[in-house]
Amino acid sequence: FSMLIAELPYPLDLQDTVWERKEEEEVKAPPEFQAPPTVIMFPRQQEISSKGLRRQKRDWVIPPVNVPENSRGPFPQMLVSIRSDQDRNISIRYSITGVGADQPPNEVFSIDPVAGKMFVTKPLDRERRSSYHLRAHAVNMNGERVESPIDLYIYVIDMNDNRPEFKNQVYNGSVDEGSKPGTFVMHLAAFDHDDNTTANGMVRYRILSQTPHSPIPNMFTINSETGDIVTVAAGLDREVSNPGKYSIIVQATDMEGNLNFGLSNTATAIISVTDINDNPPELTSRTFSGEVPENRINVAVANLTVIDRDQPRSPNWNAVYRIISGDPIGHFTIITDPHTNDGMVTVVKPVDFEQNRAFMLTVVVNNQAPLASGIQSSLQSTSGVTISVVDINEPPFFPTNPKSIRFEEGVPAGTSLTTFSASDPDRFMQQSIRYSKLADPAEWLSINTTNGQIVTTATLDRESIYVKNNIYEATFLAVDNGSPMASGTGTLQIYLIDVNDNAPSLLPRESQICERINRNAGINITAADSDTDPNVGPFVFELPTFPASIRRNWTVSRLNGDYARLSLRIQYLKPGVYEVPVIVSDSGNPPLSNRSIIKVKVCPCDENGDCTLVGAVAAAGLGTGAIIAILICIIILLSEYTDWTSSVRRREKERQTKQLLIDPEDDVRDNILKYDEEGGGEEDQDYDLSQLQQPDSLEHIISKPLGVRRVDERPIIPESQYPIRPAVPHPGDIGDFINEGLRAADNDPTAPPYDSLLVFDYEGSGSTAGSVSSLNSSSTGDQDYDYLNDWGPRFKKLADMYGGGEDD
Repeated sequence: FSMLIAELPYPLDLQDTVWERKEEEEVKAPPEFQAPPTVIMFPRQQEISSKGLRRQKRDWVIPPVNVPENSRGPFPQMLVSIRSDQDRNISIRYSITGVGADQPPNEVFSIDPVAGKMFVTKPLDRERRSSYHLRAHAVNMNGERVESPIDLYIYVIDMNDNRPEFKNQVYNGSVDEGSKPGTFVMHLAAFDHDDNTTANGMVRYRILSQTPHSPIPNMFTINSETGDIVTVAAGLDREVSNPGKYSIIVQATDMEGNLNFGLSNTATAIISVTDINDNPPELTSRTFSGEVPENRINVAVANLTVIDRDQPRSPNWNAVYRIISGDPIGHFTIITDPHTNDGMVTVVKPVDFEQNRAFMLTVVVNNQAPLASGIQSSLQSTSGVTISVVDINEPPFFPTNPKSIRFEEGVPAGTSLTTFSASDPDRFMQQSIRYSKLADPAEWLSINTTNGQIVTTATLDRESIYVKNNIYEATFLAVDNGSPMASGTGTLQIYLIDVNDNAPSLLPRESQICERINRNAGINITAADSDTDPNVGPFVFELPTFPASIRRNWTVSRLNGDYARLSLRIQYLKPGVYEVPVIVSDSGNPPLSNRSIIKVKVCPCDENGDCTLVGAVAAAGLGTGAIIAILICIIILLSEYTDWTSSVRRREKERQTKQLLIDPEDDVRDNILKYDEEGGGEEDQDYDLSQLQQPDSLEHIISKPLGVRRVDERPIIPESQYPIRPAVPHPGDIGDFINEGLRAADNDPTAPPYDSLLVFDYEGSGSTAGSVSSLNSSSTGDQDYDYLNDWGPRFKKLADMYGGGEDD
């Protein structure tokens, strides 16, 4: 097959043309291919030799067509001419297909269907599309294919029409101060849309300027191919290159950095010099001073100032103060102000002027972060601090507080108990102390105002309500004469030793026992004593010898040290109340005795040994007749109470079901009554029941309870006063009482039925019926009103007016 390329207005680039033989046989390009061909021929079909063998013609690969981008035309501009060798015999029509022809982007390439000349119709842009693959077709006039399609490759030749572009205009990087030369700082990269396999897309970098120029103008360099920025000199110091930043202008140029032919662009690199702790903190003075009042805490007494040139408010700058000597007990601490970095010497434990008049502290300051390698601490990191203690008037104090003493109770008034004196901590002040009483609940004590001697003013009693757990407490006040005056309090605790000064008393005071002697019958008795051991039990219980009837009728037997049993000595004792004297003695030294009376009710008992009701009454000294009368009265009261409760319940039930004082049969007032729905005839089924609902304006009607259907309006006037029934009426007064109540009810305008405007249930607004005033009776004869006589006394007047009959 042969291929010819039409003569072009520019040289065809054949440097990358590869000549291949389909039979893998290398041949030298024929001389006609040394110059650009004029026509591209379709490959010939296979030929059959006279011997019937197929001979394969050698075929050459069609080289691509190279078209430069951004051509200025004129357009359309011819690229190649395509031709079939069969056009000598028949008419051929040529066409091309593929991207740029009949596929988007359409109509970039076109072909003359008759001459086979292919054109480019517009400038090409390699950055949008770098190559096109088209197929050329040849058909006859009937549209039948006469040649196999051939592939056409069109490459867009790159031109340097794009500048290198940085992704950002400003890049930020950092490097530690004091870094060695060659330390990596940051990386910059620019992108060129041109072909990076050619010089058009090969970018090179260089630094145009550096600001500031200290310590030298060229502290950094950039790798021209990779864009890595590194340090080239020592001496980076954040504190010198204020404000610790370098601004570098970097230029990127294509055409391998050729400034004459390449296109350039610039970006800014901001390099921050990162702080390291290369500056130790230095105190501004070799000595500091301050003063503190004694007994004060949480107050700042001195302010230490420091200078540190490292990054403010960073661990390299933050100061940490330590007291290394002069405060063994730990009275002081140093707090760092986070804003100023100053050290505030603060008292955390109170100081005493009488013990230490001044403190000489040694303070050292460091940073939170350790110093960088090779950096030594400064001599100015240590200073002395002198703290003077200011003497103030301290209150007197009682050395022993509370102070405890022991005395027997019963100490008489005027007895000196102790001296309760206070001490003045201000040894260097000549002051006097005066004493006074602050709290003395029982008013038993007094104190000497000058020496603090405690003297009793009343007898001390251990059994007093002011003594708790045998201890009596009193509080005293000591005041000095300083300026200003100061005072202190002290508590005196007096432990009162018990003496046997309270005789025991018998318990219980009252009891009961059966009238007949019983083996288990008896009263357990004991005693109560306000004293304490050993002045209490065991107790001794005995009956007195006088009168003789006591020991004749009663006996006392010991149960244990605290209890005894009082029981009958005789077989039977008449029921009644007996006062039995018992002598009780305690175990004190000497013992105290008390003659106590116990009231014993002797009564008849049931089989369980319990007093019967009759027996208890009889024991009270009443006769049989009186007992019977009392029982009858109790029965009458119970029956009266039962009748009264039943009557109350019945009236309450009637009140809930009927709100009137008259029977419903006699009530003929114009009220709307609610009857149970019992259905109706067929003609009664079409009523509009919604018209019977009450209007919203009648709130006072709607708010009534559900059982109340009447809407009579009660007159707003004071109610009449009804006669009050006496608590115990005489039977003869009952009739008068009823008559008076009847007259009061008849004359009471507030009693139902009320003579007032009645409010009826709302039955709807508007009616299809006419006025009822036009209705008249359909009866022409006389009306019989005799039935009004059957409606009760309230209709008697009406019956007399209309129902006279023949009497009229």
